[in-house]
Amino acid sequence: MPTLPTEYLTLIAVFAPLFSKRIWVWAEVLLVGAVVAPGKRTVTAVLRVMGLSECRQFQTYHRVLNRAVWSSLQASRLLLKLLVTTFAARGPLVVALDDTIERRRGAHIKAKGIYRDPVRSSHSHFVKASGLRWLSLMVLVNIPWAQRVWALPFLTILAPSARYYEKKKRAHKKLTDWARQGLLQLRRWWPQREIIAVADASFAVILLLDRLRQLPQPIWMVARFRLDAALYEPVGPRKVGQLGRPRLKGKRLPTLAQVLKNRKTQWRRMRVGGWYGEVRRTIEITSGTAVWYHTGMPAVPIRWVVIRDPKGKFKSQAVLCTKLAAKPEQIVEWFVKRWQVEVTFREVRTHLGVETQRQWSDRAIARTTPLLLGLFSLITVFAHHSTMRGKLSVRQAAWYKKTLPTFADALASVRQRLWSNFTFQIARATQDRAKVSTALLNRFTDALCYAAQ
Repeated sequence: MPTLPTEYLTLIAVFAPLFSKRIWVWAEVLLVGAVVAPGKRTVTAVLRVMGLSECRQFQTYHRVLNRAVWSSLQASRLLLKLLVTTFAARGPLVVALDDTIERRRGAHIKAKGIYRDPVRSSHSHFVKASGLRWLSLMVLVNIPWAQRVWALPFLTILAPSARYYEKKKRAHKKLTDWARQGLLQLRRWWPQREIIAVADASFAVILLLDRLRQLPQPIWMVARFRLDAALYEPVGPRKVGQLGRPRLKGKRLPTLAQVLKNRKTQWRRMRVGGWYGEVRRTIEITSGTAVWYHTGMPAVPIRWVVIRDPKGKFKSQAVLCTKLAAKPEQIVEWFVKRWQVEVTFREVRTHLGVETQRQWSDRAIARTTPLLLGLFSLITVFAHHSTMRGKLSVRQAAWYKKTLPTFADALASVRQRLWSNFTFQIARATQDRAKVSTALLNRFTDALCYAAQ
């Protein structure tokens, strides 16, 4: 089998201790084949693109996913370490978490459920989707050659539906329970690093925020917030000799919806980059601190930020942050980075074949999708190291001009490096030669490198 480029071998060598020597050889084939294969990411498609369609022992490659003993959790830890070392060696570790639905059907897929489709649904139109729900944790980093923030997945967790647990002894776990476990695992991996978790309104839950805040090294949460949430003043100092239980909250404060409508509210303008895909946008913000409380729940001190558009082109929204010392401008910047999560989900469906794999066993299902999401991050690392050899090429046309590379360009660059290494690493004398013009060869190479579906 052709060997990988030296720089790629060095990068993936960190995962070798997870496997036995025999399994690692098969895992390398699946890894390279998943990168260069166009269209579906089935094991058979990988074997065909790697020139192993005549291999009689094809079942051994399936066993890497459905039988072989290796820890996907440890693989996530090693991938995160590689991403942090490459892109986020300093500063707080900003992590986004969000869920996505993988549309899968079949009687053998036990963990599937019926969920609301967040992409096709709206406030007035409800669309249901049948499939698997995955919770993905992604590190938000600035990619130098792309000049923007990318969300790189490192840990993806299967969150089965409530129906899956009906005949089981285990109780059903909510999505926020899986989020809590994932973030606590992240804290165990990085016990001293400051961690900022960015999420949408689904994770703005008092119990989750309080648990993360009570850690010896807290994980600070930034999430979209309700405008009608009940907010209170902090509790004043307790009087000497005062009887009764300590109070959890002080005087009731106006809701953020009332703050938004109040003409006396003081607003200040700021320019933020990457707002809904735009380069720069001017917004107005106002901020304050409060205690978020609901009956029977713990009281959580938060800093809130209300955002509105001076031109009225989008609806006003609120953001909460459990780090009271954070500046409102910094909270908004963290919140804006969260939108890159949807871009990553779209890219892995378009270019890496998520929802095209055909694994049926429980173990293979639990491994394949997290591996494809992790492959997005690994390809980004490969492309980053390729930029050290020269500038990353950008695909352009007369009707479409772009100056900065996207993930499609990064994937094409990695594929080109792999194919060049396979084809030209050894010069062999042969009589079976056909002359092809340089222009035609470049067209073939471009079509192969950018083939997705």
